[in-house]
Amino acid sequence: MPITNPKRYTVTAALIYANGPIHIGHLAGCYVPADIYVRYLRASGKEVAFISGTDEHGVPITIRAKKEGLTPQQVVDKYYTQIDDSFKALGISFDIYSRTSKPVHHETSREIFRDLYDKGVFVEETTEQYFDETAQQFLADRYIVGTCPVCANPNAYGDQCERCGSTLSPMELKDPRSMLSGAKPVMKATKNWYLPLDTMQPDIEKYISKHPEWKTNVAGQCQSWLKDGLKPRAMTRDLDWGISVPVEDTEGKVLYVWFEAPIGYISATKDWLIQKSGSDEGWKKWWQPAKEEADGETKLVHFIGKDNIVFHCIIFPAVLMAEGNYILPDNVPANEFMNLEGDKISTSRNWAVWLHEYLQELPEKQDVLRYVLTANAPETKDSEFTWKDFQTRNNSELVGIYGNFINRAVVLTHKFCEGKVPAAGELSELDQSALQELTAFPQRIGDAIENYRFREALTLIMDLARTGNKYLAETQPWHVIKTDPARVNTILNIALQISATLSIVSEPVLPFTAAKIQEQLGLSGQTWQNAGKADLLPAGQSISEGKLLFEKIEDHVIEKQIQKLQDSKKINELEGKTVTPVKPEIQYDDFAKMDIRIATIVAAENVPKSKKLLKLLVDIGLEQRTVLSGISEHFKAEEIIGKKVLYLANLAPRKMMGMESHGMILMAEDRDGSLSFVQPGKEIWDGGTVN
Repeated sequence: MPITNPKRYTVTAALIYANGPIHIGHLAGCYVPADIYVRYLRASGKEVAFISGTDEHGVPITIRAKKEGLTPQQVVDKYYTQIDDSFKALGISFDIYSRTSKPVHHETSREIFRDLYDKGVFVEETTEQYFDETAQQFLADRYIVGTCPVCANPNAYGDQCERCGSTLSPMELKDPRSMLSGAKPVMKATKNWYLPLDTMQPDIEKYISKHPEWKTNVAGQCQSWLKDGLKPRAMTRDLDWGISVPVEDTEGKVLYVWFEAPIGYISATKDWLIQKSGSDEGWKKWWQPAKEEADGETKLVHFIGKDNIVFHCIIFPAVLMAEGNYILPDNVPANEFMNLEGDKISTSRNWAVWLHEYLQELPEKQDVLRYVLTANAPETKDSEFTWKDFQTRNNSELVGIYGNFINRAVVLTHKFCEGKVPAAGELSELDQSALQELTAFPQRIGDAIENYRFREALTLIMDLARTGNKYLAETQPWHVIKTDPARVNTILNIALQISATLSIVSEPVLPFTAAKIQEQLGLSGQTWQNAGKADLLPAGQSISEGKLLFEKIEDHVIEKQIQKLQDSKKINELEGKTVTPVKPEIQYDDFAKMDIRIATIVAAENVPKSKKLLKLLVDIGLEQRTVLSGISEHFKAEEIIGKKVLYLANLAPRKMMGMESHGMILMAEDRDGSLSFVQPGKEIWDGGTVN
C-alpha cells in the first residue's frame, strides 16, 4: 500500500538523453508535472529532494555524435548545457540536475553491478548478435536499419519503426544494414550478463500488487508485461561508449544504459550533497532510510513518460530488490504522449516546439507555456498541443479571467483606498459565502496535486480566479463607492485576500506569475497552510501599482509559429525524397532518333483560360515555331524571353487549347517540384544540335 505520511520525499524526473534539445512533449509528459508536485510539497513544508539529470550514454548519443561530426563527449557537453539552461529558464526547480558521465555515477553504477555479480544474480549467456565486419563492431538495435515488416518503411530502426510506431527486433527487419558502414551485418557470438526477470517475476508481481492506486495507464502496461511473462534482459552491451563492466576480461563491453541510467538518480543525489557540502554524507536517508531510521519513511516517486514505464516499474525495482538495501518506487505517475498540430512529435522530423527556441521567441511567457501544457496534460491518454489553443487559453483564460481579477483588485484598491489594504467591516451574506469558498480551495487543490491530478488542480485554481471575478461583479464596488465607501473597504479587503491565496495556490503551476502577485501585494513567507485565510494581508499594508500579469497574444505571433512548423515539415519531406530510379535501358539508335537542338525563346504569353500553359515562340535557327509549355506556375512570360533552351524538335505536333504545339522545351525538376531550364554552358547558335 502507498506510504501516506512520509517524513521526506525523493522525487525524480526522467534522465533525458543528451542528444538533442528539450521539446514540449518532454515537458508535458514529465517535467512540468514533477515540478508542480515538488513545488506543492515544499510549500506544504515537506522535506524534498528533486533529482534529475542527463543520460549521457547509450546508442542515441553515439548516433548524434556521428551525425554532427563530434565526439560523444562533445555532444553530451553541448546538450547538457542547453537543456540545463532551458529548464532553469522555465522555472523547473531541481535540487540537482546532474550527469551520468560524472565519476560519482560511474562509481555508483559499477558498485551496484559488482554487488549483484558477486551475489550470483546475473546469468551469463552467449548469444548471436548482428556484427558489422567493416566497422568491426557489434551493432546495438539503433545501429541497424532495414525495411519494416509492418509498413515497409525502408528506414526502420532495429527496435522501432518511427513511421508506423511498431516495436521491432533486429531479426524482424528485411534487408538489414549497418548505420556505421552501410554493409549487411552478419551474426556473431558474444557473451553478456542477463538479469533473470523470469525467475524474479513473482517478487515483482507482489511488489506491483501492493500499489492498486497507480494510474490505470501505468498499471495496465505493467500487467501486460507480466501477463506475457518476463524474460531475461541483458545488463551489458558490446559498445565503446558507456560505463565499463566491472568484471575481468570484458573489454569492449559497457553497462546497459537502462541498468545504469536509473542509478543516475542515486548518484545525482550524491552529487547534490557533494556540491552543497563537499561530501555525499547523508545520501542514504533519501534511498536507504531503513538503515538509519527504524521509524523513518522516504517516499520515492518517479515522474516519466509512458515509454519508460517498464524500466521504472519493473527493471529498476528488480535491480533494487536484488541489491536489497534500497527503497522501491512508491508511485510512478507516468503520462501518455502529447501530439502537435495533429501529428506525433518527432525529433528526427523536426516536428516539435523546442523549449530553447520558445524561450527566445516568446520571452517572459514561461508561465503561459506551463499553463497550457498543464491544461492539456496527457495524464491518462494522448493529448494535443495546437498554437491556436495556446493563443485562446492565454487570451481568454490567463488574460481574461486570472489576470483580469488580480488587476481589478489592485487597481480598485489604488483608486478607492489610496493603494493600501482596507480594513474589513461587517460581513454580508455574500462576503461570508465568498470567504467560505476561499477557505475550501487550498485543500481541494492540494488533494488533486498529491494524487497527481494536475489538470484538476489547475481547473480549481482557475475556479478560484472565477470566484474572485464573480464576487467583484456581484458586489460592484465601482458603483457602491458613490453611496457607501465603508462597504467598498470590505469588498476590496476580501478581493485582496482572494488574490493573496490565489498567488499561493498558483505558485506550483505559475511560479513567475505568483512571484509578481506577491511582490505587488507585499506578501512573503507564506506556506500552503496559510492559504485560504481571511487575514493574509493586514489592513494598512501598501499595495504596489497594478501591472498586467499577461498580455494578449496577437494572430501574427501564432501564424509565425504555425508557419515555422509547416516549413519544417516541408524541409523534412524534401530531405526524405530520393532520386528517381534509372529508366530501362535503351539502345543508342533509340536516342539518336531524338533531334535535340539549342533554341531561343523570342516571345511568350499566357494562354487564356489555362493555369499552366504558356505560348512560346522559339527560334530554332531554321525557323520559328510555336510551343505550348506547362510552365506558367513556375515562370512569368516576360521573364523568359531571350533565354537559350534545349528543344526537342522532332516530337510530333499536339493540339492543346485549340492551338497546335510543335516540339517540346526540356526542363529539369528539383526535389521540391520546381522547374529549371536546362541551358548550354556558353553561347551557342540557334539550331546547334545536342549529341
